Amino acid sequence: MPLTIGITHCDEWTNYQRWFKSFDPSMVIVRLKKGVILPEQAKLCDGIVLSGGEDVDPSYYNKSEYTEQFGLKDINKERDEYEFEIIKEVEANAIPLLGICRGLQIVNVFHKGTLIADLPSIEKKCHAEKDKDANHEVKLDVNSQIFKITGEGRGITNSHHHQSVDGIGQGLIATAFSEDGVIEGIEKENTNSFFLLVQWHPERMDPSNPFSGKLREAFVKACSKQTITV
Repeated sequence: MPLTIGITHCDEWTNYQRWFKSFDPSMVIVRLKKGVILPEQAKLCDGIVLSGGEDVDPSYYNKSEYTEQFGLKDINKERDEYEFEIIKEVEANAIPLLGICRGLQIVNVFHKGTLIADLPSIEKKCHAEKDKDANHEVKLDVNSQIFKITGEGRGITNSHHHQSVDGIGQGLIATAFSEDGVIEGIEKENTNSFFLLVQWHPERMDPSNPFSGKLREAFVKACSKQTITV
């Protein structure tokens, strides 16, 4: 029976679909979008990917003033609310979760964490370029899930974001960092499920890089176990 992976809708949704289909063409990839798929239907998926995209509305972490202060215009509150409901279903049903870029940020906010509204404003400028991804090194906690997956203590990832985690959410732990101290990976402190959030975009990286290929393989393996046990 083929795996079913739910991926939240974004402008570059097909990149995520292609990333998984190139690994296993038999996978069923479901677009999770308000008005198309109800949040409670997420539990029918073997795994969930929270994709990249717009900024999370800062009102959700009690910083409404950030919108005007930093000129934030790429906000989709309807998507935020929909994805909060998806996260509830994921956690209630112990569904394997992979959060990518915005996906990391919205899960952190869901868990009562906060975000840095604009990295260039605090002179952290290596995390995005105008028309392409930036690249930088990340360093991993050697006791982390991501370290066990990649087998690497450090490595090069792509980067395309102007926001990042500030205060980390309840029950979460930061496990990957850039050289300038930006949180690049988050896991849950106590969980038996696959739960991994990364700030980079593995779907746009060469799969030979363990921060893409091995990450995808580990997530798919966790989803396969979900199918067997349900």
